[in-house]
Amino acid sequence: MWTVPKPRYKNSNSLNTNEAEIVVNIGGVRLVLYGDVLNRYPESRLAELINCSTRNYDIISSLCDDYDLGKREFYFDRDPDAFRCIIDVYYFGEIHIKRGICPICFIKEMEFWKIDQSYLDECCKSYLNEKEEELAEIASKVKLILDDLDGAPSDNTSERWQKFIWKLMEKPESSFSARIIAIASFLFVLLSSFVMCVGTIPEVHVEDEEGNLVEHPTLEAIETACIGWFTVEYLLRFVSSPNKLHFSLSFMNIIDFMAIMPFYLVLTLTYLGKAMMDLTKVQQAVQALRIMRIARIFKLARHSSGLQTLTYALKRSFKELGLLLMYMGIGIFVFSALGYTMEQSHPETLFSSIPQSFWWAIITMTTVGYGDIYPKTTLGKCNAAISFLCGVIAIALPIHPIINNFVIFYNKQRVLDTAAKHELELMELQSSEDAMKTTHKSGVEDALKSSMRTWHSDNCIPLLEESTWNLKSKKYCSGTESS
Repeated sequence: MWTVPKPRYKNSNSLNTNEAEIVVNIGGVRLVLYGDVLNRYPESRLAELINCSTRNYDIISSLCDDYDLGKREFYFDRDPDAFRCIIDVYYFGEIHIKRGICPICFIKEMEFWKIDQSYLDECCKSYLNEKEEELAEIASKVKLILDDLDGAPSDNTSERWQKFIWKLMEKPESSFSARIIAIASFLFVLLSSFVMCVGTIPEVHVEDEEGNLVEHPTLEAIETACIGWFTVEYLLRFVSSPNKLHFSLSFMNIIDFMAIMPFYLVLTLTYLGKAMMDLTKVQQAVQALRIMRIARIFKLARHSSGLQTLTYALKRSFKELGLLLMYMGIGIFVFSALGYTMEQSHPETLFSSIPQSFWWAIITMTTVGYGDIYPKTTLGKCNAAISFLCGVIAIALPIHPIINNFVIFYNKQRVLDTAAKHELELMELQSSEDAMKTTHKSGVEDALKSSMRTWHSDNCIPLLEESTWNLKSKKYCSGTESS
């Protein structure tokens, strides 16, 4: 039997119930508790149990699962490991979640024992917040998957077509045709980038009527076809988007817009701008806009979860990257100043000024070393050796946190995806079992409520209840229509 020793002190204002003791059996583990300890939190379940009348069987039955008044022992079908943590609040005024206990289930245990969450220690609250965020992400993934399922047909033809086009352009996993479109978009991005690179080769250029070298007509035709695909794709996604403002302000959609607009601006300046400005200025503006075509390579991030994970890892590593830039900046300034000072005694010095020495310090600390600027004195060479050693150390320090952030986020996304699929499987299994038990006489709405009561337990995820209801609604509606 698990026994907690009775405290040596007594409360002078204590009632008779403070002298009493009870035995609680938590999932097979017996524990002796005293009234003066339990009455510190009179609103808790154990305090209500020890203060209630022994003849009021209804109240006792509502507070515990089973009891023996002769032994004054009360049985609870709860987790004994979680109760070991909860009982600490009566003695220490705070609760810690032990390792291995699910924090969401632990909150359910605290609600059962009527202990407020404010008694959780700060470290456990942060851990609980992380788990709640993970559950929120799982719920959002489940809702997204449920939204992709075909529900009841809409009476509005425009809404039905809008949803169909949105799924076709944004949900590659929704259908085979959507997957084909995603692959085609990926290939068009690669083809457009390849044409942009090949178009800069001088041997590929041809002369126009005025004798100027221009891109090959075939490459221009391929470029036009790619831009046409990107334009149609962007317009379809914009028209079918449920939230036009959010779509326009999205980072990836801004990149898509920037990859398309230079082509049309070049056409506008080429065919309409000649009358308003000099031909030389038109060519310079066209050349500046053409270089913006490199933005289309970032469109690959829309089709690659790995690139998205890398972007998130870099966002989470801003502090480490900032420290790296600070270390490198200090090192560049110090070693460039030392290099300039030490090389002034040499008649053929290549260090003409400290700002000009910045270039040498950058390529030295990053171990690139072009060799266009190098020290010639002994002290200068020693300074160079120390500078690239410090550069290697400065670069190596933040690498591990950045890689660690990438691995953590990548593994987390895989776990969340697996958990979302697992929740969907459980929902489908439960809905099919409830459908077999429920008759059509009671109506669809009564069947849904009954199944939700059967499925609900202390370990359920509240954020997923709405998603489960939607999934079961679709199942029951489809079953009713087929019958």
